[in-house]
Amino acid sequence: MSQKAIPFLMMRGGTSRGLYFSRTDLPENRDRLAQVLIAAVGSGHRYNIDGLGGGVAVTTKVAMLSRSNDPDVDIDYFFAQVSVTDQRVDFKPTCGNILSGVGPAAIEMGLVRADAPVTRVRIRAVNTGALVDAVIQTPDWRVTYDGDLAIDGVPGTSAPIQLSFRETVGSVTGKLMPTGNACDVIDGVAVTCLDVAMPVVIAQAESFGLTGIETPEELDGNTDFITRREAIRIKAGALMGMGDVSDSVTPKFAIMAPARNGGAASARYFMPQTCHPSMAVTGAQCLAASLLVPGSVAFGLTQPDASPAVLVLEHPSGSIDVVVEYTAAEDGALLLHSAGIMRTARLLARGEVMVPISAWS
Repeated sequence: MSQKAIPFLMMRGGTSRGLYFSRTDLPENRDRLAQVLIAAVGSGHRYNIDGLGGGVAVTTKVAMLSRSNDPDVDIDYFFAQVSVTDQRVDFKPTCGNILSGVGPAAIEMGLVRADAPVTRVRIRAVNTGALVDAVIQTPDWRVTYDGDLAIDGVPGTSAPIQLSFRETVGSVTGKLMPTGNACDVIDGVAVTCLDVAMPVVIAQAESFGLTGIETPEELDGNTDFITRREAIRIKAGALMGMGDVSDSVTPKFAIMAPARNGGAASARYFMPQTCHPSMAVTGAQCLAASLLVPGSVAFGLTQPDASPAVLVLEHPSGSIDVVVEYTAAEDGALLLHSAGIMRTARLLARGEVMVPISAWS
């Protein structure tokens, strides 16, 4: 037999799409696992013509689920970002949009028993250790995907999925400000390096001669900006204690500017080589936090309400609301308690993906 069949679900989670597997159906060895995921997605061709990927980074994501051994956690969620063209897999980051589908997928796979009318699934993001509570709509003890919530970047409406992120500060580096500073200057550009749910290097759009409302296509075609941005990101990664990040998708990069449509700020988020068509869930939490950190490059773009503050980030496809609970200390420090976001998800397909037996063995 030349191919191996692996059970899978394909789901849209937030504004991303990916393959969801049971971790027990995949190889334990990390190198072998990477080869299996590369084959399943079809990495190595810009259209992922020999796999189930979609030819862009938001559609070459993988979630691997398992029951947790932690009595305070239901599901361990292991994430992989498979590259579109160069046959690489990054196991370092997590993805908040794909996380939106973890609760429904766990129920669909039989890893979690549904309650009615809603089911709360306690999730641990294995890659970063983040803890998230997801509330799934399950009338009649089954996941429903029909609902009235619209999220920018996705057509139509779906059932709401409430995500509450706990202990998000220092998800990778262990610190809110990994460099020890609210603002650093790298290659003449002021940046803020924060680690809230996702480590992100943040700059003002005007530092690059940009407005912050450019389209993803305009930004991805700006070769001078890309070169400068990547050089700064690599140097920032070293300052953040993350080592050589030239081959990693973390830290991410973002530019921010004053809002144009009544939000708290306008933001463009990079993954890190291309601009996100909307906004990453984890990235949104970090960017929202930057609006609250005194001395950051984003501080002063808005006047947030008292905690809990609803911070609206404008992105290329619309906007995303982040509810942040925080305490401003007398010494100017910021204590972040939690961040909440409403997302949606939908089951698109279920079955078996076929991978060459050579990828497995």
